[in-house]
Amino acid sequence: MKNQKVTLVLLLMNLFIAFLGIGLVIPVLPTLMNELGITGTTVGYLTAAFAIAQLIVSPFAGKAADKFGRKIMIVIGLFIFGLSEFLFGIGKEIEMLFISRILGGISAAFIMPAVTAYIADITTLDTRPKALGYMSAAISTGFIIGPGIGGFLAEFGTRVPFLFAGALGAIAAILSIILLSEPNRLEENHEPNLETKNGFKRMIAPKYFLAFILIFIASFGLAAFESFFSLFVDHKFQFKPSDIAIVITGGAIFGAISQVILFDRLTRMWGEIKLIRYSLLLSAVLVFLMTVVHSYFSILLVTFIVFVGFDLFRPAITSYLSNIAGNEQGFVGGMNSMFTSLANISGPILGGILFDVDVNYPYYFATVILTVGIIITLIWKKQANRSSFEVKAN
Repeated sequence: MKNQKVTLVLLLMNLFIAFLGIGLVIPVLPTLMNELGITGTTVGYLTAAFAIAQLIVSPFAGKAADKFGRKIMIVIGLFIFGLSEFLFGIGKEIEMLFISRILGGISAAFIMPAVTAYIADITTLDTRPKALGYMSAAISTGFIIGPGIGGFLAEFGTRVPFLFAGALGAIAAILSIILLSEPNRLEENHEPNLETKNGFKRMIAPKYFLAFILIFIASFGLAAFESFFSLFVDHKFQFKPSDIAIVITGGAIFGAISQVILFDRLTRMWGEIKLIRYSLLLSAVLVFLMTVVHSYFSILLVTFIVFVGFDLFRPAITSYLSNIAGNEQGFVGGMNSMFTSLANISGPILGGILFDVDVNYPYYFATVILTVGIIITLIWKKQANRSSFEVKAN
């Protein structure tokens, strides 16, 4: 039991480090933009490169974790992560930064499915939900703390955060080699063909499709907001990396705490669909307000509250899908991840193109997209009610 706890802590630490590296870049983007003379469009492609690489490599990495083992994929992924961060730290040309972000996406694709499978292997049906909850917390904490650490370390030099993350990745890989052992495989009793059969038809099934579209919309809004926040406040208000770190990290922490306190209560009060609608409404209003606020305090207030909307949306939509998925949990989880990745690719790219036209345009566009999501929830509720009526009638 003690060894299992040590193993779980090490696995969670590995995930935390990997996702910490994703957020490190946010506060220093304006400085890099000025140093290298790159445009917002290029920044968008640079941000999306990570998600594209992860999306492409993830299916192959998942199969490799089954074929070659969990430990080897985790260790290789951590070494690739360390290399990607070092390259970002020493890169003076934009091509090197693109290679770095692509390697970062590959490392996440190696680490994520291998850690998930490892946790499934060492837990029981009773303990697995709690362990996967810790896993989600490790990922979220990495995202939350990443911009903060990046901003404060950038005070010692623009590239210092990446050299720090690279060293952490290498240390985690070495510790994994020493402390992790290959787990006994979880015996799964299901037919693999069931997961892939008629996948497209299931994806566009009425009970799933609108929920998947909403995942894309909310993830798009968050990606457009967070990817260009640092450039936005740098161009409009001349924020320093430390200022950006305080606002982003504080907002993310406030959102996470609000999620813990409010989610269960609001779900019981409104149900998932209403909570999703109000979360999108809150997010749309506050993303738009970012274009009209002027003082440091008002920016802080808007940023803190906007994360509440995004952080309430994610568990609400996940809970809804889990409740209706039945024995298709794997399919739903895969689609959730796919639509999130597609938004993480398209959000920064479109945002970058719009940013070069006007610094406010990415936020205007994100507001429009989130508003479309609100309209969809109105249609979605009618469909849910109609389905419920048909069930009662039968």
